[in-house]
Formats: sequence, structure tokens, C-alpha cells
Amino acid sequence: MDLETYTFDYHSLNIDKATIEGFMGYDPETSPEPFPQLIDEILSIADSYCNIQGGYRLFEDIERDKKNHLFRVNEITFDIKRIISNQLRKSEKAALFVCTAGPGIGDWSKELMSGGDLMKGYVVDVIGSEIVEKAMDKIQDKLANEMKTFGLGITDRYSPGYCDWHVSEQQKLFSLFPENYCGIKLSPSSLMYPIKSVSGVIGIGREAERKGYVCNTCTMKNCIYRRTKPKTSRM
Repeated sequence: MDLETYTFDYHSLNIDKATIEGFMGYDPETSPEPFPQLIDEILSIADSYCNIQGGYRLFEDIERDKKNHLFRVNEITFDIKRIISNQLRKSEKAALFVCTAGPGIGDWSKELMSGGDLMKGYVVDVIGSEIVEKAMDKIQDKLANEMKTFGLGITDRYSPGYCDWHVSEQQKLFSLFPENYCGIKLSPSSLMYPIKSVSGVIGIGREAERKGYVCNTCTMKNCIYRRTKPKTSRM
């Protein structure tokens, strides 16, 4: 069970205004005022609110119960439900992952909103989400490159709380990492702190591949991975 841990410099993620506008559902240069100014302002200072780190743990021996959509790692059984079970069906190994942007960016957003600056707080929140996803993209690419040397592919990544996989199973997932790994803790309701954190599973196998997310089979409307139709400005 190999454990790989990484840290990232904020600037290495190459997050720009167009990226954030896309995350918000706008085409580049079409977000209405005051979003363009707010995005530029926050991006210019976001590095001081970040402590970006994450990693994955490889598990060579996994078991899958295709009929009941169960996934067993290190004698711990995950009830991953039908959608994820189908996406991991060609997996022979697995990587469990966690990644965080650190506490600063989420706390900053919360403080702004509590103080009544809802719009700026929202933009900070969106940027925080993009930071952790971009960092996790890098970790996933590192995993893909490592597995490629062994003739193996990887799947897309899947997280508790998405695709009907109950968020409470984060308790099981985190039990397979060192305590407070990357500074992430779980609440009794299985929510992560820092807020801008992600966790989940990636399948690995000779026939495993990244196919993109099957949004048409999922009922979750606010999923971070759901493709959104760009909005057009009416202002």
C-alpha cells in the first residue's frame, strides 16, 4: 500500500479568469460586472490563502461485488452504488485519494459571506473549488503516468457524496490514511475540513480508462463535474 504525497504552488495551477468564468457557467469574457474585476482581484492574492497538498494510496488487492455494487479494499467494504460500480468494473487495483486547498481560502469565503459581502464570498468559494480540482487533476495525471509504466490505465475519479455514493463512507475512506493526513479532518456528519477538499477512488487496470463523467445517468444537479451550458450576460 504505497502512499504518495504532493504539495503544489498556487501559481503552478495556472488558474485564470476564463477558467473561473467557465466554472461559473459563462463563456470567456462574458461574465457580467462586477465579476470580471472581482475574479482578477481575488486571483491576484489567492496564493496567500492556500496550502495546497494531497496524495493517494495504492491498493493492489481489491474485491468487487458487481451484483450488489460493493467495493472492498483492505477488508473495508464500500457501498459505491451502481454508477460508480459500473465505471470501476475493469479495475484490478485502486488508488484512494485526498486533496485540499488548505483552510485559508474556505475560511476567507465564509468570513466574507458572514460579513454580508455575498458576491465576493461566492467568487472566493468558486476559486477555492477550482484550486482543489486543478491540484487533484495534477495528482491524477501523476498517477496515470506512474501506472502507464506498468501497462495500466486509470479511470476517472469518484467521490463520496456523488453518483449516489453516500458521503458517510468518507469515514471508511479516511480510516485508510494516516490521521489528519494533509491536515484534513472529518466532522461527525462526514464533511471535510478544510472545506475546499476532495476525496475518493480511482480505478486501475489493464483495460481501465478515463471516459468522462456519465452525467446523463446521474440525478445530482449541483455536481462539480456536471457539464454546464454557458450562460450569456444580460447586463
